[in-house]
This record gives sequence, C-alpha cells and structure tokens, in this order.
Amino acid sequence: MFSTLKRFLIGKPLRTEELESEKMPIWKGLPILSSDAMSSVAYGTEQILLVLAIFGSTALWYSLPITGAIIFLLTILILSYRQVTYAYPEGGGAYNVSSDNLGLYGGLVAGSALLVDYTLTVAVSSSAGVAAITSAFPALHDYSVLIAVLFVLVIMMLNLRGIRESGTIFAFPTYMFILGIVTLIVIGVGKLFFTGIPEGAPPVTSHLPQGLTLFLLLRAFSSGCAALTGVEAISDSTPNFKKPESRNAARSLAILGLLMAVLFGGVSLLAYMYHITPSGTETVLSQIAEHTFGQTLPYYYIQATTALILILAANTGFSAFPILASIMAKDQFMPRMFAVRGDRLSYSNGIILLAIGAIILIVAFQAKTEHLIPLYAIGVFLSFTLAQVGLVRRWLKDKSPGWVYKITINGAGAALSFIVLMIFAVTKFAEGAWIIIVFLPLLILFFYRIHRHYASVSKALQLDVTEDQPLKSDHVMIIPVGGVSKVVSNTIAYAKTINGEAIAFYVGFDEESVDRMEETWEKWNPNVRLVATVSRYRSVIRPLLRFIDHIEDEHNDKRQITVLVPEFMPHRWWHKVLHNQTALMIRMILLFRKDVVVSTVPFRLDQ
Repeated sequence: MFSTLKRFLIGKPLRTEELESEKMPIWKGLPILSSDAMSSVAYGTEQILLVLAIFGSTALWYSLPITGAIIFLLTILILSYRQVTYAYPEGGGAYNVSSDNLGLYGGLVAGSALLVDYTLTVAVSSSAGVAAITSAFPALHDYSVLIAVLFVLVIMMLNLRGIRESGTIFAFPTYMFILGIVTLIVIGVGKLFFTGIPEGAPPVTSHLPQGLTLFLLLRAFSSGCAALTGVEAISDSTPNFKKPESRNAARSLAILGLLMAVLFGGVSLLAYMYHITPSGTETVLSQIAEHTFGQTLPYYYIQATTALILILAANTGFSAFPILASIMAKDQFMPRMFAVRGDRLSYSNGIILLAIGAIILIVAFQAKTEHLIPLYAIGVFLSFTLAQVGLVRRWLKDKSPGWVYKITINGAGAALSFIVLMIFAVTKFAEGAWIIIVFLPLLILFFYRIHRHYASVSKALQLDVTEDQPLKSDHVMIIPVGGVSKVVSNTIAYAKTINGEAIAFYVGFDEESVDRMEETWEKWNPNVRLVATVSRYRSVIRPLLRFIDHIEDEHNDKRQITVLVPEFMPHRWWHKVLHNQTALMIRMILLFRKDVVVSTVPFRLDQ
C-alpha cells in the first residue's frame, strides 16, 4: 500500500542511467535557481526606504546611491561565483571553496551557514507569499500558518518528483514575474520621460538630513542587501545543469546578474521618482504598479505574479540544500543517507529534512515574515565572506593567469561582504539575529561530532588485507524453541545446512512443561540436542543469556555462537502485533552482545 501511494505521489522510480536526462538546460535552471534572488526585487527597495523614510523626503534620494552600491556588490559576487562554477564544478559553492582553501573549520562554518540560510529561505518565502494572499483575502489570515505549511509540503512533493518535472512547473511563474517587472519599469520610465518628473519628487542633495548618520546609511545598505540572498544558489547547484555544467552555470549567473541589476535598479528609480514611501498596508512595489497602471489588469498581474514568485522562491532552497547536504555527507559531516539519491534521482532525504526544518520555523514564528527576516541573510553573507577569502587564498597559491584581477575582485567582495555581515549582526541582534549567532556554533559542533564519529568507526573497521585473515573457529547454533512446530522444524532444517553444532533451547515455567517438552522432542527425534530448563521467574531471556555464557565458558570463548530465532510471518501485516513478541525481545537484547550473532529464520504462513 505504501509503495502504491509513493508511486502515485512522486512517480515511478528512474534508472541511474536517466540522471543526465534529468539535468536542466539554462532556460530551466535559471528560473529554478534564481527565484529567491528574483523575488527579493519585491522587497529589496522597500527595506532601504524603511530606514530612510524616517528622516524625511530629502533622505529618500540616498536610496539611489545605496541601490548603486548594492548593484556593485552584486556584480562582484556574480563575477566571483562564476569563477566558483569553473573551479568547483561538483557544486557546493562556498562550502567547497572554504573547505579547500580555509580548512576543515572554514568549510564547516560555510556549510552550516548555507544550510541554515536555505532553511530560512523556504520559511521566509512561504510566509511572505501567504502574507500577500491574506492581504487580498483577509478572511484567510487566521489560517496563515496552515497555508504556509501546505505550500512547503506541495513544493517538497514536486521536488521529490525529480528535477525535470519540478523545473518545468517552477520555470514559467518566474518568467511571468520578470516580464511583468520589466514591463512596469519600461512603461514607468517611459511615462516619466514623456510627462516629466512628478511634482514633489525628493530633491537631490549632498547634505545628510538631520539625524541621518553614516551608520544609518550603512544600515539601509545592509537592509537592501537582503536582495542578494540566493545569488550563490546557482554555483551550489552546478551539477544540476546539462553538460557542459560549469559553462551553463556561469552563463546563468551572468543572466541573473543582468536581470537583477535592471529589475532592482529600475524599481528603486521608480520609487524615488514617484516619491514612494513605505506603508503599513501596501508594499512599495504595489504603490509603484498603481502609479504606473492604476487599478487595471496589469496592476493585478504584477500583484499576482509577485505573490506567486515569493512562494516559489522557496524552491531555490529545495534545489540547493539537498546538493550541499549530499556533498557534506560524502565528506562525513552529515549522515550518509543524505548522499543517496532517491527513486526519482533527487536527494530526497535532503528535501524532506529541509521541509521539516522550514515547517518548524513557520510554526515557531507563526508565519510572521517580520519575525523571520532578522534571522535571514546573516548566514548567506557569512558564506559570501568565507567564499571570497577562500578564493583570495587560492589565487595567491597558484597564481594562475589573471590572478591579480581575480584577487582584486574577490578581495573587494570579501571586504564588502564582511562589512554587511557585521552591520547585520549588530543592527539586527536584538531583533532575533542572536538566535542564528548562537545556533550556528551548535550546528557546527554537531557536524564536527558526526565527522569524528565516522573517523573513529573507520579506524576501528580498518583491515589490512595482507595480514588480517578471517579467523576459523568452531560454530554452535542455539535455537530458542517454544515447542515442536513447523516453524521450529524450518529453523532446524536451515541449521543443518550450516557447519557446526545445533542446540535447541527450551524454557518452561514449571517442571511439568519441561518434562512434556523433553518427551515430545524425544518422540520427534530431529537429531538435534535439546536443552530444557525451568524459569521460576517466568523469564525467557535470562535463562538464554545464562546458557550462552555457559557455552562460552565451556569452550574458553573459542566457539562462534549464533542464535537462530524461529519466526513465522503472518499473511496480514496487522497480525504481526499478535505474534513474535518473544522473538523481538530476544533480538533486541542479543544485539548488544558483541560475542553473539543473531539471525532470524522466517517461516511464511499461507493464511
């Protein structure tokens, strides 16, 4: 039943040979992996204006140079991560760069930061999309958490169906959003060109308004840098592109950078020219669309595609998180199950873990975007900084052609990313950023402990094939029996196929039952020795353990002991609850004995 439901939800399993056909061309990979970055156009400018608007209309002019600075940082990041796609085509982005150039701890910090950021991406995007929907339909406000959780589950299910199917579904809404915003900018700028600048537009000034300090300008800059989250997702997911993977990923990054610069810059320009200020009831993008189109169909198209891409931005996390988790699992920092592809050739365990983490955040913060935002972006700018520093060290070591240019780009990127990171940490600390600052070291410690465990297990299991030969020993098989039956007969027949002595072991709760068992066994006479004992305390396990100890003492631990547990398999699954409880207890207890092998010999019933 479970397999039927699974196939219905995620489709039939794919062969390993079909992996290449599951990979994405540029037209599909770009929208899937850039939806997070693209969606930030909906709130990036607004985050800048929220800081500046407090100081009056003259302060709004500074949104333009701040936007220009963010676009400059975006350019550096795009150029840097294009280098990453060629240097590290296996994916992993900042994690692989940091591990390779900054050592184990640098990689752990970058990997942990990115995993946290991708989880927050899913939670923030889903909550923001629900907020847009509940703004239009207030009656749904009380169900915000439930709706957000359902969105996460739907996107999870689509990703479990595989890269190709989810890509086709997620690609078109992103292109619809891009088309809508480009049209908005073109028509908005065209109207300004023909009709002139509206009266009351904020004046251009070189003087800081009273109260607006350099620190607050930096705070506005860092708030706007939330628009850069998701830029690294393409380099993290380079293996998901069709061959040549690195070149296709690099081209996708270039297109993303160009689109982001045009969309983000155009929205900020129109917000300034229209004298838009943040409102508690209407987003900045909504106000721009209303000024440009009025309450017409294009306005509602902008609103609808904005809400849609905010929800689908969660897919960036679902695309990048599983790949990063698989790479960290192969490096033994995460459980190995995250390195295994599922039925549809996606890293399904990583997808499910991400969904669970995002749902926990949504429920904990009641799908309130304003409560989740302060946690956002710290992780990604930490990974930005580490990746840039790692690349600087790489170019200093190998001094490949063009290394001076590369160091200049990466050095500037590292400095700017670090500044933004520090501003985020300081200005958002009391608003909730402390949670990430405290949680990240704990996560890093957890991954380190996993790595240390795998290393110790590997050392313990290491075998020298030239010297360590398998030891030969006598073999004794103990068969716990509850009577004479087909199940016992089946187990004894199996035991006779193995070299060694077989001993049936029976536990009775009184002398009469033991006598009856010995008499029946003698009549049956299966040529197998029976040891029968009385348990005054009605325990089967204790006498069995004492008998095993007796066998070991008798032969000075030189015999291999195997306990063969007879067990019958009922025809219906729910019948299992009614049987085999003693067999289950025997297996559970003996699994902790280093000196005993436990094996189940099943006997299947027809009814």
